[in-house]
Amino acid sequence: MSIQRINMPQLGESVTEGTVTTWLVKVGDYIEKYDAIAEVMTDKVNAEVPSTYSGTITELIAKEGETIEVGQLMCYIEDGAEDKKVAADQVNPPKELTNGTQDDDRMKKRYSPVVMRLAQENDIDLTSVSGTGKGGRITRKDIEKLLTNTDENDRVTSHKTKEEVPTIEPNQQAEVEIDEFTPPIIRRKPLKANPGDREIPVTGLRRTIAQNMVRSKTEIPHAWMMIEVDVTNLVAYRNAEKVQFKENEGYNLSYFAFFLNAVAKALKKFPELNSCWAGDKIIQRKEINLSIAVAHGHELYVPVIKQVDEKSIKGIAKEIHELSRKARTGNLTQNDMEGGTFTVNNTGSFGSVESMGVINYPQSAILQVESIVKRPVIINDMFAARDMVNLCLSLDHRVLDGVICGAFMSHVKSILENISSETTPIY
Repeated sequence: MSIQRINMPQLGESVTEGTVTTWLVKVGDYIEKYDAIAEVMTDKVNAEVPSTYSGTITELIAKEGETIEVGQLMCYIEDGAEDKKVAADQVNPPKELTNGTQDDDRMKKRYSPVVMRLAQENDIDLTSVSGTGKGGRITRKDIEKLLTNTDENDRVTSHKTKEEVPTIEPNQQAEVEIDEFTPPIIRRKPLKANPGDREIPVTGLRRTIAQNMVRSKTEIPHAWMMIEVDVTNLVAYRNAEKVQFKENEGYNLSYFAFFLNAVAKALKKFPELNSCWAGDKIIQRKEINLSIAVAHGHELYVPVIKQVDEKSIKGIAKEIHELSRKARTGNLTQNDMEGGTFTVNNTGSFGSVESMGVINYPQSAILQVESIVKRPVIINDMFAARDMVNLCLSLDHRVLDGVICGAFMSHVKSILENISSETTPIY
């Protein structure tokens, strides 16, 4: 057994100090590794500081309300065997024996970072878990025991048919490695409406979008890159064909159809971008199914065009028209929304010229097609007016890196800049 120091952790990239607002432990308390010991406030977050050891608190150095620098001593803890917990409990009876149900409820709702992480990764409702920690607090051992019992039950019921047992995506089966550098839980005070404010309930589609976006930004390490493409030939080709096409087919020949065609061709050459992260492996999809964003009023849908690499420009344009019509009339089906392997977002329709998309989980990349703008460009040492567009790629840095994504973007650029009636037939 030895005395260990617990110092103020780094709670953000630019955070240099924090204020200890509340100690969650007292001298003599036995705590498990990763249990929260104090609430700390910085200029960026309010967070709980987890313990980096299991043991007994011997001295609290920082006082409540005191501001200390990152790396400065907060308290001392004596790490040791489990019998220290018994001795601590004899000296300081658990709160449930002294302070009543109010403290019990407060402690039960305090979850350490490791407990939160395991619960999120394994889809566990913490309100339904009985904690064995101090004051009924849920510990890491409680979650691990629950997962072990769940695995045993799964083996017992493994004879059930596929229809009886829900399918679990591979990335949901990935084990999560937790160490002392697990980020702290960020606690935010609930916002309240002021007089005259309008409160809009978050339900249905908006709630689903919010959950998916948080999951994407929480789990996926995003990186971003942009290239500039000269689409003067594309603009001329499309303008020459659009009127006749509309008369023959009854729907528009959009620029977006050409962009989707180019992306599908590039994905065939660089299938690494047509992949997803699955914990201990990367799944590279065979089919090229492009998700596209379709807005209707305040609603945003992301239907999927299946097997885009096998469709002509006309076929892609027809799919865009049909899916947009279904979104406007509320007739999109579950099949229309499933199976996407890569997302292309037409942000240029809003006049945007540069944006960073959030990856459509669990895909590994999303491409933003920005607005086509006529700009002066130097060609052969002379200025020329050209139609230019920015293509912005967000990528999952676990799956992809700059080398492969740069090659992919360069190939898309080459396809678009060389579009003509000979190289890119519409039918």
